[in-house]
Amino acid sequence: MRRRTLAATAALSTIALAGCSLGGGESGGSGSAASPSAAGSSGAASGSSGAAGSPASKTVTLVTHGSFAMSKELQAAFTKDTGYAVKISQSGDAGELANKLVLTKGSPLGDVVFGVDNTFASRVTSAGVLEDYSPRALPASAKTYALPDAAGARQLTPVDNASTCVNVDTTWFDKRNVAPPNSFDDLLKPDYKNLFVTPGAPTSSPGLAMLLATVGKYGDPGWQDYWKKLVANGAKITSGWEDAYNVDFTQGEGKGDRPIVWSYDTSPAFTVSGGRSTTKALLNTCFRQVEYAGVLKGAKNPAGARALVDWMVGKQFQAALPEAMYVFPVDSSVELPADWATFAKQPTDPIEVDPKQIAAKRQGWLRTWQDVTSQ
Repeated sequence: MRRRTLAATAALSTIALAGCSLGGGESGGSGSAASPSAAGSSGAASGSSGAAGSPASKTVTLVTHGSFAMSKELQAAFTKDTGYAVKISQSGDAGELANKLVLTKGSPLGDVVFGVDNTFASRVTSAGVLEDYSPRALPASAKTYALPDAAGARQLTPVDNASTCVNVDTTWFDKRNVAPPNSFDDLLKPDYKNLFVTPGAPTSSPGLAMLLATVGKYGDPGWQDYWKKLVANGAKITSGWEDAYNVDFTQGEGKGDRPIVWSYDTSPAFTVSGGRSTTKALLNTCFRQVEYAGVLKGAKNPAGARALVDWMVGKQFQAALPEAMYVFPVDSSVELPADWATFAKQPTDPIEVDPKQIAAKRQGWLRTWQDVTSQ
């Protein structure tokens, strides 16, 4: 999902993919199919024949966002365990994905979807594009992340989660003997003028999450006054997380001049040097995002779709999530990488906004946000 390690350029390139995985990519565009015989992004499924997604071909087509990552090893393991090959169809971010699912109702783009998050879930579940399905062996801890409405919970299965939060470059503040901010309110203080950068809400899934975090924190319309003051204090708004973190943040690629950024609770696990992290997430500012999977109504291969949803909440896929997509598994029994266990701390009380309220007011909030931040 979106973090950076300063250890090497190669690591930076790897995490760049993560800059948009949870909740999808920062911008539109289409990805190509993937299969157990091709590394991650292209090719039809190995050893299959017939139309992709048909039971005869033993291929299940997964519709997902542009930053989904499932290694060829994992794809091969899924095929070995279930007999199905997986074809991956990628496009856009979580919002674009949700819109495409609704627009193709009755003629789905594939068999199963992954990557609808809690900010767009109600748009999909209310449109009648998903079948009811719950995995046979859903981890008990996954129920924590189930959608609050019964109908939504029957259609979408939680697979992973991570929270977007204010992150600070602790080394920048230590060198200047300046106390870093500790809250949303602190970002409005003169001490932090021109030091904060965030992706924009209309163009970025993490940016939308920050807007929602301020709605949850300050209420509606209280969030509007907060953003007016934030912009007046020199906050910079970029088109996406990648620019905010890599270009403007001082810990991104080492050339930025802003030591405060809107990023993720897992980001500190990727800025470890000398046994300590050089960044910190402010856990009292976090908005949790959860990604879900579901069986598409009208799927050509519903059995394969159900098998893939089952497999995504299984141990092997869940254990791969932290390093593949930089998100937390919903199965709490999965052992996390060592740096995650030490430095990727999750909020105990994340800011929340009712999904139904998000569905009803999202577009209006985005229009108002654009007006407020452009003044």
